[in-house]
This record gives sequence, C-alpha cells and structure tokens, in this order.
Amino acid sequence: MIKMGLFQKFKDMFSSKKQREEELEEILEQEESNEDIEEEIDKVEETPEEELEEIEETPEEESVEETNEDASNEEEDNEKEITEEEHEEVEEEPETVKEESKKEKKKKGFFGFKLTEKDKDLLVYDKGLEKSRKEFVSELSLLGKKFTRVNEEYYEELEQLLISADIGINTVFKFMDRLRDRVKHENITDTNYLTEVIVDELLMIYVEGSSLTDKINMAESGPTVILMVGVNGVGKTTTIGKLAHKYIKEGKKVMLIAGDTFRAGAVPQLEEWANRTGAEFFGKENSDPAGVIFDGLVKAKELNVDIVLIDTAGRLQNKVNLMNELEKINKVIGRHVPNAPHETLLIIDATTGQNGISQAESFKEITNVTGIVLTKLDGTAKGGIVLAIKENVGIPVKFIGLGEQMEDLRTFDIEDYIYGLFKDMM
Repeated sequence: MIKMGLFQKFKDMFSSKKQREEELEEILEQEESNEDIEEEIDKVEETPEEELEEIEETPEEESVEETNEDASNEEEDNEKEITEEEHEEVEEEPETVKEESKKEKKKKGFFGFKLTEKDKDLLVYDKGLEKSRKEFVSELSLLGKKFTRVNEEYYEELEQLLISADIGINTVFKFMDRLRDRVKHENITDTNYLTEVIVDELLMIYVEGSSLTDKINMAESGPTVILMVGVNGVGKTTTIGKLAHKYIKEGKKVMLIAGDTFRAGAVPQLEEWANRTGAEFFGKENSDPAGVIFDGLVKAKELNVDIVLIDTAGRLQNKVNLMNELEKINKVIGRHVPNAPHETLLIIDATTGQNGISQAESFKEITNVTGIVLTKLDGTAKGGIVLAIKENVGIPVKFIGLGEQMEDLRTFDIEDYIYGLFKDMM
C-alpha cells in the first residue's frame, strides 16, 4: 500500500506559496517597467535651468509682441523682482521633495506596494537555490524518464546523483537502504512516482528524528553573546556584518568585538562593517584575543548593548593549539556574562562540500557549536549539504547566505528551503 508522505503534504501546503510567488513576479516586473518611466521623468526634471528658461522665455516674447509694448516695461521689472524672490524660495524645495520621493518609492514601490519579510524570504530562497534546483531536480527528473521500471541500474545511477549533490556518502547509503525497503513494501514500480518518494525520504532526513531549532537563543537579561567561529576564507567577517545589519533593522543595539587580533587587516575590516551598519565596535590589534573580548564585553554592558557578535581568528581543524584558544575564550565570556556565549555559530562555505562537513565535526569536538551559518549556497549546485550537515553532525542550520547583498543572509526556514529546491516538481 502506497502511503502519503511528507512531500505530498508539502505539495499541498506550497500551492499558495507558488501562487504568491507568481503574483510577486508580476508586481516586480511592473515595478521595473515603472522605474524606466521614472528615469525618463527624472531626465526631464533634471534638464539644466538655462534650457528651461529659454523654453519659458519663447512664449513670453510672443505674448509681449501681441500686447501693448509701452505699458509692459514697468510691469516686467516688478514681476521680475517678485519672480526671482519666489524662485529662490521654491528652488530648494523640489530637491528635498525629490529626495524624499525617491526614498519612499524605494521603500514602497511605484504603487505603494511593500514586500513583507516572508515575501523577501520566498524570492531570495527561490533565486539562491536556482543552481541546486536546476542541477539536482532536473537530473532526478531525467532519471525517471530514462528508466521505465525500478531496477539495480536505476539504483546505481540514483546513488551517484545523490553523492554528487553533496548529501554525503554515509547519508546516501542509509538513504538507499530506506528507499529499497519502501519500494519493496509499497510495491512501487513506476519511476515517475518513485521520484516523489525519493524527495519524500530526503525530507525525512531533515524533518524526522531529534527536534532541532533554528531560533537564536536570546538572553533573558543583559547582552546576548554570539561567538562566531570557522576556518579562514569562509566569509566569517562578512557574515558578522550582515547579522549586525539584520538585528539593527529589528531595532536592536549591536556591538562587534574583534577577537581576530593578529591577522593583518582583520580589526579594521570588522570596524568598517560596524561603521557601515551603525553598530558599536571594540577591538585592538596584536593583543590577546581573550583580553580584548573581556574588555569589549565590559564596554557592551556599559552601553546597554542588546547583542554582541564576536569575531575569532580562522581556526584550522588540524591545529590543536588554536582550537584550545577557543576554550579559553569561552571561559572568559562565561565568567563575565552568565550562561554566555548564548550561541556559538560555525560558519561553513557551502561551496567546499564535504570539507565543510569535516570542519563541522572537528569544531563540534572542541567547542559547543549550537548552530551553522551556511554561506555562498547560491554559488553551488550542491544544496544537499544542508541535509548532510543535519544527518552527520546533528547541528541545526540557523542562517544561510543566498547572495552578496546585506538582505541575502536569511534565517533558515525548512519550508522555504524545500520549496526553493523542489518547486519545479510541485
């Protein structure tokens, strides 16, 4: 007997999501069209004053010739004085109004329309997972068309496809065992239907089992301290800047502390992010990281900061002495702020594939990693790494980077992820 699985439930749930996405695409297309119109209007508005005066003077000259020339000289002088005074008063106003108008249009759009955060999530996930969707889902669909019945050759090609999607060898082996068992018990022979069963089983890898929360653990009182860890080159400092932007937009007071004190340019780089986002900053170059972090936390308390984001040096998983420093930092933080750090987020570059999984396993051994930030997911066709992280290390993905813009770091949402990855099959 064939059972209704998670995928079918998601398909039913996502019908309204797909309809909303189509509506947003139509609205955004109209917005782009209106922006073109606005540019033409701006060009006219920005025409040099001398040219406008020439245009304005032409009808006046014709008008003067038709009226009594003898009586016009005194009136022209008086009108000129009044016009010049009024012009000076009005001249500054259009620029102010124009700037405010542009800001409002950026916020609300031409028709006063404003995207909600859920709308933004939907669009960012859709665009950011496009590579993975096209590669993985299209290959999965082709596999269903290539084989008319389920056989061993089908299983072998499917196995290779899943491994190439970065789901991980161990996860794939477990998955294949579950799939074979389900095919046997439900007597599935149709490869097209089996495609949906495959997606259903992939969803169970993430959804079933232990309950993992993607929510950030916020402190009940005092500052919430979030420690950021990861190897060099994964986008740690940039991610901190994007998180600061996110929380400041939500009305939080944020401080960035530069715990990466010896890498050339690391402290000024983080300070630049603080300036760009409007966050507080504390850092000292060539100083003991634990000491800098302690002093920064003292200042954060003085300033009544809501959230503290702490940068750390890039840690190589094979450098035990560098890993030990994290233990020292954790002790310093815990002594100064009770129950802190409230979160330790590990930054992983999605494009590194299985190397990212090994990083997660290594960091988990030496510090209490509470969540993953998966960066550059838009730059890879291997979106299956999200499933591999959950299955291999049991740490929830809390944020994902789906682009280079500030707004492209989004809170991880399993529904939006599944929709962005499999929407072409729904």
